[in-house]
Amino acid sequence: MKVLVTGTEGYLGSLFAPLLMEKGHDVIGVDTGFYKVGWLYNATERTPKTLNKDIRHITVEDLEGVDAIVHMAELSNDPTGQLSPTITYDINHKGSVRLAELAKKAGVPRFVYMSSCSVYGVATEGDVTEESAVNPQTAYAECKTLVERDVKPMADDNFSPTFMRNATAFGASPRMRFDIVLNNLSGLAWTTKEIKMISDGTPWRPLVHALDIAKALLCVLEAPRDIVHNQVFNVGDTSNNYRVKEIAEIIADVFPDCALSFGDQGADNRSYRVSFEKINTQLPGFKCEWDARRGAEQLYKLFQQIDMTKDVFEARGFTRLKQLEYLIRTQQIDKDFFWSKP
Repeated sequence: MKVLVTGTEGYLGSLFAPLLMEKGHDVIGVDTGFYKVGWLYNATERTPKTLNKDIRHITVEDLEGVDAIVHMAELSNDPTGQLSPTITYDINHKGSVRLAELAKKAGVPRFVYMSSCSVYGVATEGDVTEESAVNPQTAYAECKTLVERDVKPMADDNFSPTFMRNATAFGASPRMRFDIVLNNLSGLAWTTKEIKMISDGTPWRPLVHALDIAKALLCVLEAPRDIVHNQVFNVGDTSNNYRVKEIAEIIADVFPDCALSFGDQGADNRSYRVSFEKINTQLPGFKCEWDARRGAEQLYKLFQQIDMTKDVFEARGFTRLKQLEYLIRTQQIDKDFFWSKP
């Protein structure tokens, strides 16, 4: 299968693309290169040929002969989305819908979209399912709901979209991110030997390891069409719903001599437990292999191996907001987040 993957130089893409290649698929990458500076360790001998291109500049010609598209290249996470909501909608909503339209026009049979469990926002009535009402709290989450809304009606006999609502990712990646909860708390535990929570840690968060997300994507691409056609899947495992305080306690237990304290209830009101029954019962071959403790242990061993320092942990390349602010401040990208010419 010839698969075009957007975001191959990102946190998830740098794990997923090599996995696809290992399984014998022909992979074409697309990435703007915003986060090239963030390289934590070497993990693979093979990386795909990658077009250095903004998704807003992709053409029909780029998609010729492609059997499937996995689209994960958007402005990622809530703080980044709030940095420039207008551009977030331009890239994450309009850019993603345009890519799906081009894919359909080019005759690409399958389109897999990386959505997010953040679309549920604040949920108080048990474990939310794919059928539950969405309640996005940020520009980032709202764009995910808009793409799902606009791409679903495009499905027909020749174009088959699938929507993957990922839980909050964690775990080691060559293109590491330290701005997501388990990775961030693990970095603090290693570099400062202290996790000082500003909130009480009571909100719920579902977690999923980056490698389990990659596995889910592979399973979707290799599944019979009728199983995944125009379907939404929450990606994760119901047992991996944690209160934020539980995540912190696990990390403090894994990282030696790590002090842990909690504050008052924080300003972030997002809290949701998610049911992952659908993906675990309906998607052939999928089952999560990682939980929070195993992920924390993985990061502890990695930090030991690379002798990670506080400077590395705090480097802009590993935090999406820091890196974009740097590119804007140095005028390397313009007001529309396109690369500026030197």
